[in-house]
Amino acid sequence: MHQPKLGLLQKEPAVRPRDRAPTLFSGLAPARPTEVYDTFWYFAAERQAVFFERLKGRPYPWTEDPILKRYKFTNAYRASDRVSQYLIQNVIYGGDQDAREVFFRTILFKIFNRIGTWEMLEEEFGCVSYADYSFEEYDALLTRAIESGRRIFSAAYIMPSGGKRIGRPRKHSRYLELLGWMMEDGLPESLTEARNMREAFELLRGYPMIGDFLAYQYATDLNYSEITDFGEMEFVMPGPGARNGIHKCFEDLGGLSEVDIIKVVAERQEEEFERLGLEFESLWGRPLQLIDCQNLFCEVDKYARVAHPYARGVTHRMRIKQTYSFNPEPVSYWYPPKWGINHLIPRSETEA
Repeated sequence: MHQPKLGLLQKEPAVRPRDRAPTLFSGLAPARPTEVYDTFWYFAAERQAVFFERLKGRPYPWTEDPILKRYKFTNAYRASDRVSQYLIQNVIYGGDQDAREVFFRTILFKIFNRIGTWEMLEEEFGCVSYADYSFEEYDALLTRAIESGRRIFSAAYIMPSGGKRIGRPRKHSRYLELLGWMMEDGLPESLTEARNMREAFELLRGYPMIGDFLAYQYATDLNYSEITDFGEMEFVMPGPGARNGIHKCFEDLGGLSEVDIIKVVAERQEEEFERLGLEFESLWGRPLQLIDCQNLFCEVDKYARVAHPYARGVTHRMRIKQTYSFNPEPVSYWYPPKWGINHLIPRSETEA
């Protein structure tokens, strides 16, 4: 396991000492990193080490870092998270592989992004499919669930309510209506003809209640399927949390955009881990992709609230809301087949 750097575990001074900022970008770009930039790489390495420690069946806590032990953080690789694994295995590849059916299941799941909600739908309707879909039946079931006090949306990220843009009284009803609209428009077919991820993003972004962040997340999720086959290094769209993390890691972007920063960071990952003497175990040879670096900036934004409380992003949030709660349910890891890594996962290490 990586030993946490002492400075990350002790109370930080109220003002960051200027002479501690790394100067890595000085010969590359005018952006000026803060010391939180080094924390970005430490966090990526330590969080990935936690992933492998748990995968090997080692006992909790898998790390000596008190922040990682206390609070909930996503994996270094987005596709390794429990919900993403469920989506890939049970939703995307767990049914009819017709593009329309895969699109319908994927977006329906992602609207709520909650395993319990999906399983409730399966329990009620059996196989979830567009061929047998009824807005009225799905809407009635979800309405009953809400009225009984059941939570149907994940707290992972905020789903816009949509206001009056779609004439339905409840948030979930508006999203079901939106999904039907996408299907009637032939969006699944349009996505199969998209030339790159940006084009897929723009197609999704053209719908109400789908902003930049959701459109990018949906494009990434759909790209786990066979509907599209884009590289994850060709396009990125930072969300609010990632922007916060970027501005904590850099005191001045030097004219670069936040997208530029994510791309440069992803391209330099090997050099950065080597510079800091950090051992990073990749995902069976798959380096961090743009989506992973985007997510890591979001997670470092949270981590820095405790490790570097003086660091200020855009929103100035000071606390981490979600504490870690051990989930004993094992995860059998399996990734999109087109990545070509599933055969590299040892059989004894497929559940953790």
